[in-house]
Amino acid sequence: MSDVIDNRQERRFELDLGGGGMAFTAYRLEGNRIVFPHTVVPEGHEGEGIGSRLVRAALSSARERGLSVVPQCSFFAAYMARHPETHDLLDPDAAGLLDH
Repeated sequence: MSDVIDNRQERRFELDLGGGGMAFTAYRLEGNRIVFPHTVVPEGHEGEGIGSRLVRAALSSARERGLSVVPQCSFFAAYMARHPETHDLLDPDAAGLLDH
């Protein structure tokens, strides 16, 4: 399995699973915020930590770029809720998203 890449043209962090499979977390930029509306891990790959790898890479990129995070995707929000070390990245207007 390859490394997570930021496909800026498609606006998503991707992980090539081989055999034509692709996992990704989509994003859009809104000023100094990065919004994550959707994460996809193909059926048959759930529970392998792939979604978490995508989220970690996306959060690392947000930190490096000085962006605040809006985790609209329920998987993304659940990850951040479980990892308090990521809470400094959370956009103040999005704090309620971690409660779901």
